[in-house]
Amino acid sequence: MFSGVPVADTQAGWRVLETHHAPTYYLPIGDVLASALVASSRETFCEWKGRAVYWDLVVNGQRARNAAWSYPAPTAKFEAIKDHIAFYATSVGQAWVGDIRVVPQPGDFYGGWVTPNLTGRIKGAVGTTHW
Repeated sequence: MFSGVPVADTQAGWRVLETHHAPTYYLPIGDVLASALVASSRETFCEWKGRAVYWDLVVNGQRARNAAWSYPAPTAKFEAIKDHIAFYATSVGQAWVGDIRVVPQPGDFYGGWVTPNLTGRIKGAVGTTHW
């Protein structure tokens, strides 16, 4: 949800896990409200997945800059997330996995979605981003 509008709803997403990182959910682009996405000029590079491009969310006059990202040509091991998009839980009003409300991963580097079933220390808070 963003600005009171559902911007994505899917039963076909991918849950991607990385070391000490809350899961990131990649949703099929077809299950996202296309009119809410505006391409951003931001790009980054992931050594595992490749070049990421970013998207602003714009709904009802509200804009969340770089609220989502995708991999237009991911590496072979991550080919399944091509044509999928992930959202920072910090950038949307509400994020849900089923009927469980997501808590954003700490910090502003990672985009993981924290749910009560996770155990252990999740990186992202100050002092934890590089272990």
